[in-house]
Amino acid sequence: MFTDSKPPMVAPRPQERPEAGASAAAPLRQRPRRRRRPLSTLRLLLASGGALLLLATALLGQGDAPWQPRQMSQLQETLLAGPFISNPLTPAQIEALRHREASMNEQALARLYLAHMTLDQKLGQLFMVQYYGITYSADLETMIHDLYAGGVIMYAAQMRTFQQTRADIQHMQARAWMPLFISADEEGGFVERINNIYGHRPGALEVYQTGKVSNAAALGHGIAHDLKALGLNTDLAPDVDVPVVNGPDQYLRTWGYTPQSVIDYGGAYLRAVQGDGVIACLKHFPGLGAAQTDAHTDLPVIKRSREQIYNTELVPFKHFIQSPQSLDHPGMIMTTDLLMPALDPVWPAELSPTIVTGILRQELGYNGVVITDALYMEGIAKKWNLPEAVVLALAAGNDMILGVRSSYDLRSAVAAIKQALASGQLSQSAIDASVTRIIALKIHYHLWPIPRFV
Repeated sequence: MFTDSKPPMVAPRPQERPEAGASAAAPLRQRPRRRRRPLSTLRLLLASGGALLLLATALLGQGDAPWQPRQMSQLQETLLAGPFISNPLTPAQIEALRHREASMNEQALARLYLAHMTLDQKLGQLFMVQYYGITYSADLETMIHDLYAGGVIMYAAQMRTFQQTRADIQHMQARAWMPLFISADEEGGFVERINNIYGHRPGALEVYQTGKVSNAAALGHGIAHDLKALGLNTDLAPDVDVPVVNGPDQYLRTWGYTPQSVIDYGGAYLRAVQGDGVIACLKHFPGLGAAQTDAHTDLPVIKRSREQIYNTELVPFKHFIQSPQSLDHPGMIMTTDLLMPALDPVWPAELSPTIVTGILRQELGYNGVVITDALYMEGIAKKWNLPEAVVLALAAGNDMILGVRSSYDLRSAVAAIKQALASGQLSQSAIDASVTRIIALKIHYHLWPIPRFV
């Protein structure tokens, strides 16, 4: 993910200055209770799905004690209790992840939530926001509490110590309207985010060079354990690009040099992370391996034939999406900003309906959460401002947006989406489908509770 080399600005904007402890103690605002309206259709659905809900309730137990990080076993933490926050996964919940097809219909459950959400709540879930500064701020609170953001991405400068990171994440979850995806680009090697706390780890190429696939699994298990100990639930990794050239954004980040080595080593990492209860994200679709330009400064143009792209760059994505192993199925896939004229001569990949909807969704059959790379990078920002890029990305088929860094950005993006809905550029059914996928993923990883509407 290109945001890897762009750490957050540490000087907060005036409206984003951190609060001096006041927000941590502030109680949740209580919304007025509305009269319950007749929900005959919903009651019928719940009655027919009663067995599923009983199973869901069993899966969402209290859980075991929180994870403890390595070399900090004596540290005692007190979790902040948000309205929908639960302890880390129990062994039974982890086992349920290994048998996804035999579990409940998560999208049907997600649609129960959708029926009770306002438009603003739906639109907020479409964003995984960044924040200025190195600690929890008033502006971050606005995004996650007042504007209903669906997730937060964190960087190394914002994760300085174990205690500080845990406290900030607990505060985010306690103040969030609903549980958040808390993510980081933690690949090891050149791209790592929790190294201030846990030290340096080898990257994908270093692991490949050991010749042992088991080392990729060990790396995934270690990263998943440490992310969960801090409170992060999403790893924006692994990178499954197949290197064709020695590109500027692939240094030490690829699992070898062929589609098969990427599948073997990247797959071991993917299964380890997701098997340990952390959401993984394949990147960078449709493949950065032949890019010779840094998208931070300009849009990479990859002049390869359609046959070459299908036989190389798309191979790992196709394998994991269509694998018979449930843990191979990524919770998220990240699109990126590059131009592949053989696939779409006009639109950058993450803004291309042909690539996102046509190839990723329809041809390859992916029905998980699709998230953009950061839309403020120059490969996109030279031509489109952020609200414009957000609308185009959603119209292309992405579900979540990276690149919003302030409540001003988020308000502007939401306003642009509403205008696009009014004009017909975006459809409410497409927005609802994206929010359903987001909520279903949160339910699947036990971040979001089973609905109990009556």
